[in-house]
Amino acid sequence: MIHAIHSLANEDEITRYEQALKDFQAGAMDADRFQGVRLQLGLYGQRQTGVHMVRVKLPGGRVLPQQLRAIADVVEQHSERGFAHITTRQDIQVHFVPLADTPQALRRLARDGLTTREACNNTVRNVTSCPLAGVCWREHVDIKPFVQGVARHFLRHPATQSMPRKFKISFSGCEADCAQGLIHDIGVIAVRHNDGRLGFKVLAAGGLGHKPREALVIEPFIDEKDLLPVLEAAIALHNRHSDGTKRARSRSKFLVDRFGPEGFIAKYREELDRTGVALAGQLHPQGRWITGKNDDAAGAGAPRRLYKQKQPGLFVYPVTVPQGELSVAALRGIADLAEKLGLDDIRTTQDQNLMLLNVPEAALSAVNAELAKHGLAAPRRGDNIVACPGASTCRLGITASMKLAPKLSGGENDLRLRISGCHNGCAQPETGDIGIYGEGRRLFGKLIPHYQLYLGGEGSDGTGLALKGPSVPSARIEIAIERVQKSYASDRKEWESFYHWTRRQAPGYFKNLLSDLSSVSEHEAESLRRDHGDSADFRVLSLGGGECGAPAKASVAPLYYEAANERRYRNAYYMQREFGEALACAEAIAKLVGKALLFPADCDEGNLAAQLQSMASEQPGLAGKYAELVAVFARLKTFPDDKALPGLFADLDAWTAEAGKYNLGQDRQLDLTGMLPQVAGAQVAALQPRCGPHPEEETRQAATSR
Repeated sequence: MIHAIHSLANEDEITRYEQALKDFQAGAMDADRFQGVRLQLGLYGQRQTGVHMVRVKLPGGRVLPQQLRAIADVVEQHSERGFAHITTRQDIQVHFVPLADTPQALRRLARDGLTTREACNNTVRNVTSCPLAGVCWREHVDIKPFVQGVARHFLRHPATQSMPRKFKISFSGCEADCAQGLIHDIGVIAVRHNDGRLGFKVLAAGGLGHKPREALVIEPFIDEKDLLPVLEAAIALHNRHSDGTKRARSRSKFLVDRFGPEGFIAKYREELDRTGVALAGQLHPQGRWITGKNDDAAGAGAPRRLYKQKQPGLFVYPVTVPQGELSVAALRGIADLAEKLGLDDIRTTQDQNLMLLNVPEAALSAVNAELAKHGLAAPRRGDNIVACPGASTCRLGITASMKLAPKLSGGENDLRLRISGCHNGCAQPETGDIGIYGEGRRLFGKLIPHYQLYLGGEGSDGTGLALKGPSVPSARIEIAIERVQKSYASDRKEWESFYHWTRRQAPGYFKNLLSDLSSVSEHEAESLRRDHGDSADFRVLSLGGGECGAPAKASVAPLYYEAANERRYRNAYYMQREFGEALACAEAIAKLVGKALLFPADCDEGNLAAQLQSMASEQPGLAGKYAELVAVFARLKTFPDDKALPGLFADLDAWTAEAGKYNLGQDRQLDLTGMLPQVAGAQVAALQPRCGPHPEEETRQAATSR
């Protein structure tokens, strides 16, 4: 029996996107505004003109057979290339989709419950998880309900629509941390406390790319009921303090540099005080907790062999997908195979592979034969290789990582190779046994493609990111990797991992080992100017930068997003009888909406009433009502009266809704869907202090429940 994964799709937002596309094509919407709209829908510009990448968001990598068919249809009908690509964040993306085809592609995905919403842009990206959730002998809890619950909670959430930069979350079911929490903005790890209790350990502020940083522990142990407040607090910290105007330094990891580890945790705890109140009493994802067995950990990505599940008679069948690329025939073939065997659990993994779960032992040979028809098989020694698209499609790509990957092997020791086309590190080079990223170096007046080596990396809690090695010309990188492998094979102690072997070497060991390959003389420079697969000399194209973390375009929308989030806090504080805090939130809402009414003019927060009054002719009634609200705020701060708050909140929400209508009238391309208060039926006026959730939150809570 095939069980459905709850749909994440929303047809209305596809309709709004389709209208935005028509406006853009007609010249009624500028390119910057349209870029923001399509990025929010997971549509990423390529280095090739006129075509786009469509990124499908798969929380925990889970995908159903019929959803693979939907992706196959999109590839067949709308892609000029013919392949889907599995990413290290367990997404599936389709390249070379003409812009005009994107609405149809999104609708086809939505028919089977798939969304691309917030798979790109400055949002909470796809929530990743350890590959064996629910079947691993070691796990303390099946983390799938938490992955799905968190993904739903933050999707279309007002706090995540206009963040300073992207935000990445991972979940692991035991201390082995196979989802690599060390490299995430938030890593959640199920653990057994010293006193025997079971719960979560939480890491924060990890990341790769420019200036890699290992995550730090912000919560050694929390109960599952505290998970959402902790995650919201980390996101609130990022929103409040990361500088979105300085793109290169606006990830949450840079806040550790700014505040120091202790200061970072102190700032996080300040936010937790608020989120703890906002989410108090709400439904939350729940799991069935057990003490897992002390079995071997599978590690990040698919297991390297058939894995016997803890469910009797069932196996995980891992499937190697070279360079993460799946043809239309392979996608449909896997879907057919899964349905024939009654399998309802297929997963993408962080090593760009696939897994079939719950395969009966008697069906293993049939699975093997069917996969072989599509050129697919279980992992083989040496094929643990991950590569990002690099210069084949990415606007930021420097080197041809996809051309290099098929030439490499992890060797007899089955080392993990991770190949990125630039320093942004989408292939996670700092977590591989051998990781490399592409760069251009000018030597003797000639631009020569190079690969920067990283050695002995892991991304799981309790390990460490790779050691930085030398940079080697692209033409010599195969030799360099083979030399490192041979050195390990001849020098390793019995059962010594590559990770521990690299830590045993003296400083400068790898620089000396590869010195003849990294150095380039003037007479050698000319012969090193071509990258893999190129017939012309190497060059780095200036394509205006990538879009993956494009800055937010000027709009009033972020002000309304923040106001909507403050409204959540306001109502929660009121229900918890924290009347002073609720009033402060209400005042913050009024100031945010006041700024939106004055946009794009600069405004003085302390003198908003006068500035609004000067524009009263353009905003009939809105300026006067703001002045009234300010007077009420002042009176209630001096003479507190909690009985007056419901009426004040109702007035504020009605004014906010009217202000939103005004801004929408000024800018027909503005999208405030879900961000304006629902004032029909005097909902806010009916507020009564209580310990449960506010009706305004019921829909979101239900989505996060198990």
